[in-house]
Amino acid sequence: MPHPRLIRTTLAAVALTTALAGCGAYSAADTSAGSAGSAISAKRCAENKAAGTITYLSGYQYQSSVSILEYVAARKLGYFKDLCLNVDLKPGSGDTAQNTKLLASGQATVGPVAEQDIIQARANGIDITGISSYSNAGLEVLMTNKDITKLTQLDGKVVGHKGYVPATVRAMLVKAGVKWDSLKLVKQGYDPSVLPRKQSGLEALTGFLSNEPNQLKAAGHAVTVWKPIDYGVPSSLGAMAVNPTFAKAHPHAVEDILRAALHAYDYCNSSDEHIAECVGYAAELSGPTYDRKLNTTIWKTETRYVKGHPTPGQPLGGIDPKNVAGIVDMLHQFEIVPAGVTADRAEGWFDTSYVRDIYAGAGGKLVWPAP
Repeated sequence: MPHPRLIRTTLAAVALTTALAGCGAYSAADTSAGSAGSAISAKRCAENKAAGTITYLSGYQYQSSVSILEYVAARKLGYFKDLCLNVDLKPGSGDTAQNTKLLASGQATVGPVAEQDIIQARANGIDITGISSYSNAGLEVLMTNKDITKLTQLDGKVVGHKGYVPATVRAMLVKAGVKWDSLKLVKQGYDPSVLPRKQSGLEALTGFLSNEPNQLKAAGHAVTVWKPIDYGVPSSLGAMAVNPTFAKAHPHAVEDILRAALHAYDYCNSSDEHIAECVGYAAELSGPTYDRKLNTTIWKTETRYVKGHPTPGQPLGGIDPKNVAGIVDMLHQFEIVPAGVTADRAEGWFDTSYVRDIYAGAGGKLVWPAP
């Protein structure tokens, strides 16, 4: 039975350097808007300048996902410059294990890493710190054709995946009463049309809420999307991690990276015109093959999902400790992390202070400009 792969604890430094150097970066020419230091005090501006170059590494290329598009927009709109931050953007390959190692080694400073992946990384000795999350509802889903009306109908059926069945999807199936050992798990490619075609007897396919279901809908294929959050399965969306050495040395810079990104999130999400503008920034970085229509749909889907599943008792970006504990329990259920990874220990791998300190008042208003 496939499980999410455990992150190995070592990787040659030269391989890490090559991996990051091979990514295209948005740093050669500062053509962003904004005015250096215009939204921050002189003292804090000097602190942020002293932090030097900050490398943001995306989760997957410059896809218009939450935790990616707002950082692209913050750079282009000049919000980082307003806060005296020198931020380079680099597109990640989609390999979470590699990204966590780049963050731990200091070759990247900050980037999207799901709460589950932060816990797995730390369990395997990879030193990164979780600093924010937009929601306890993750994007990993299971899709079926319309003839499947309850998940137990999948007993004994063929279920497709992209290398492994995500733990959240497996937890959902188990909670729904599916006989896990009866499933015929097969690796599929990245073409979701195999599901409506029922290729090789396929009855279900894993995917991401904002991606494959939207592709299938655009192609005229109606599918049912089963979401783990509807079964009480914990996850995360838009979670961010930072190199802990950098964070300890430059806590205000970490706060202000998040401040600028959240300010850009609000800007990009405020109107269809602003969405088009922000997606356009990502398209500029990505080249002529960038699918603006699909990426616009990705952004709208994910931001609606964040709005519909806010983190309980937290402002946008706040981390829910109960969710971290729930993820630990799920990882224990499938023996993905050892018993020594307790909820209390895992909570220590997340620092809620950075988000807390950039909001003010009972209503949780983002502080802009910075102190």
